[in-house]
Amino acid sequence: MLRPHYLDSTAQVCYTVVNPGGGYLGADRYRIGIGVGSSASLLLTTQSATKIYRTPKGEAKSQLNIELAEDAVLEYLPDQLIAYRDASYRQETIVHMHESSSLVICEIITPGWSPDGQPFKYQRIRLRTEVHIGGCLAVLDNLLVQPDDQEVDSLLYLQGFSHVGMLLAVDSRIDAALVDDLRVQAYAVAAQQGEPVHVGVSMTAAAGLSVRTLGTSTESAAAVLTCIVNELRGRLRAQAPVELRKY
Repeated sequence: MLRPHYLDSTAQVCYTVVNPGGGYLGADRYRIGIGVGSSASLLLTTQSATKIYRTPKGEAKSQLNIELAEDAVLEYLPDQLIAYRDASYRQETIVHMHESSSLVICEIITPGWSPDGQPFKYQRIRLRTEVHIGGCLAVLDNLLVQPDDQEVDSLLYLQGFSHVGMLLAVDSRIDAALVDDLRVQAYAVAAQQGEPVHVGVSMTAAAGLSVRTLGTSTESAAAVLTCIVNELRGRLRAQAPVELRKY
């Protein structure tokens, strides 16, 4: 972890996770535990993209365990996940949160470079997120991309796109009207990109929303997801747009 710093005039602390190995290899195991105390606010990001290389000795696996106390806030905004040729990766995120706490999690999945220039040379990417509120499972988000066994270019999968953006937000103040407003905002940002971007914004069974994007670049996915993050920050906490200041 890099030293804590503050991105705005609020008391929200920002921590940056550093991967000392530079990338994930076969059979690697990573586990991170995050606890946000009562009425505390944390923005967590990564120093750079998470890179998954060849995994001939078995899939690389990462587990993120999150505990949010009463009125706690967590925004997890990592850089993109890049899966290279012959990579297999499983990521499990398990969240236990209080009914009054607030959660935002983002991910962008990017196919890495391959010698023949073709995307989807990785073997499998699986991201599974569980959100428990008050001890009960409230949200289950599961994504599996397995190019060798799936027709990833079909309308049932990635529709010819290469990059997948994901956002999950859970907060008791998120209602249908807010989700409708955020959908309009997301569509507007997608239309401003210099490339086609498909966006879906849905309300979850619990008080929250799920966002998916399909596109051809990390930048277009990040633009849409950042728009949603900033709208939530402003409307729920009167907080300024996020500026991670990495460059």
